[in-house]
Amino acid sequence: MPNTIRLHRVLKAPPERVYRAFLDADALVKWLPPHGFTAQVHHLDARVGGSYRMSFTNFSNGQSQSFGGEYLELVPHERIRHTDVFDDPNLPGTLTVTLSFRKVFCGTELDVLQEGIPDVIPVEACHLGWQESLTLLAQLVEAEIPG
Repeated sequence: MPNTIRLHRVLKAPPERVYRAFLDADALVKWLPPHGFTAQVHHLDARVGGSYRMSFTNFSNGQSQSFGGEYLELVPHERIRHTDVFDDPNLPGTLTVTLSFRKVFCGTELDVLQEGIPDVIPVEACHLGWQESLTLLAQLVEAEIPG
């Protein structure tokens, strides 16, 4: 039976910047892979009906896991909904990820909903990975670098 996780984070950055970090290939490779992994974006067409393909590589052992999906909904600075499908046949099914962005007085409230996680992936590992990724996301989007 597929599993669901929910995460919540408030970031000290405007929704426009946080939203963009989910759709920019260079940003994704900087923050999305959890600790101990690198990432490569092979393709990213950020439009409804568009697709993406990327891989995470375990830095310790060099093993890679490829996945991709389709963008189902893009509401600028408010919501992204997309699918994730792993290339590995041992990780069957289609995951759906819904990202909601809401402007708050100190920045952006981010809600993450990931549905359809295969049973072979421990839910606590998903939570841990997302927590690490969201820490890296905060470091990227909260930086105020004078131009």
